[in-house]
Amino acid sequence: MPDLPAVQPERRTGPLLDHLARRMRLRSESVLTPLGLRPRHLLALTVLRNAGGMSQQALASTLQIDSTNVVGLLNDLESAQLVERRRSPEDRRRHVVFLTEAGMARLHEAECALETAEDEVLEALQPNEREVLYSLLQRATSGWQIICSANEDGS
Repeated sequence: MPDLPAVQPERRTGPLLDHLARRMRLRSESVLTPLGLRPRHLLALTVLRNAGGMSQQALASTLQIDSTNVVGLLNDLESAQLVERRRSPEDRRRHVVFLTEAGMARLHEAECALETAEDEVLEALQPNEREVLYSLLQRATSGWQIICSANEDGS
């Protein structure tokens, strides 16, 4: 029986990215849980910090979630005193959401915990390799464009 050449699997990044994302997600959730946060809470807090506050409707749009779900999310954060809803001075029917001092402090704690989690997951990479990985991922995720191959006349 002749020796068969070793089959080389296709070099696919999808399964590797999926595995890495799963490891990062699980580790991130494990460091956020003791802080009373879930990933969606962290995302909302980050958006509010970066925006300096915004309407509930704008937050729902930014997070790309239904406005009903953003109310539940904000209820969680408000009950933990991490955000505050205030009536809009321009339109009393609207609420503007702001990060509280406690929310800013909790966000800082979460970011430090996530940095440690990321260090653990990416420990096999040197600092310069992590920078390269970050740059490549950033470039890959910013390239979302719809390109139509049909001519303008529909052909």
